[in-house]
Amino acid sequence: METNESGHVAEIEKSLRHIAAIIKQKGREILNQYTITPPQFIGLQWLYEFGDMTIGELSQKMYLACSTTTDLIDRMEKSELVERVKDPSDRRVVRIHLLPEGERIIQEVIAKRQEYVSELLGAFSEEEAIVFNQSLTKLQQQMKRK
Repeated sequence: METNESGHVAEIEKSLRHIAAIIKQKGREILNQYTITPPQFIGLQWLYEFGDMTIGELSQKMYLACSTTTDLIDRMEKSELVERVKDPSDRRVVRIHLLPEGERIIQEVIAKRQEYVSELLGAFSEEEAIVFNQSLTKLQQQMKRK
């Protein structure tokens, strides 16, 4: 962007920060209805979106130490949300597998989050919602590239 647009950049950054904080808070309010913690939700969400992974892979995605992720998995295993399974191609490798209860919770929480966003988008016309979605998609693609 050119320098005369720097005001836009500051406003966009501020809006994104505030939106992220509000969505995080709303997400925590939804999670209060369940017996899982926010870090457990994040772990379950990664497993739901990308399938089985090792503790090391999950640690990298969550930006946590392996020991912290191991403790998290231990608690989720006790709650029957996930299980450890040996990789069929290399029995030395243990993968974390999402169990039906973990999947149910993730689906319910995501549905409630989507309901919240849907309510907010009620103030948008169909065209505004389409343009907004396209803009967010473009921003996300740019972020993945950088």
